[in-house]
Amino acid sequence: MFGHHVHEAVLAAGEHFSGATVHYVDEEFDRGKILLQERVAVMNDDTPDTLAARILEVEHKLLPMAVRHIAALQHNHIQG
Repeated sequence: MFGHHVHEAVLAAGEHFSGATVHYVDEEFDRGKILLQERVAVMNDDTPDTLAARILEVEHKLLPMAVRHIAALQHNHIQG
């Protein structure tokens, strides 16, 4: 499941939280080792669009953090 289908399912299930995850890619969809993850509260008046917009803000914060983390690991490995 991806895109707005996820947000629709979260709202339909009455969940209180959703979120964003940055993980390594492996042979299974969305199953790789998690690098970073952050919860996003689901509001009573959320629509798939409003929830998606708040989650996108978190994704825009997490992805650069993950890239910096991986770059630091590579740098330490090369230096080490």
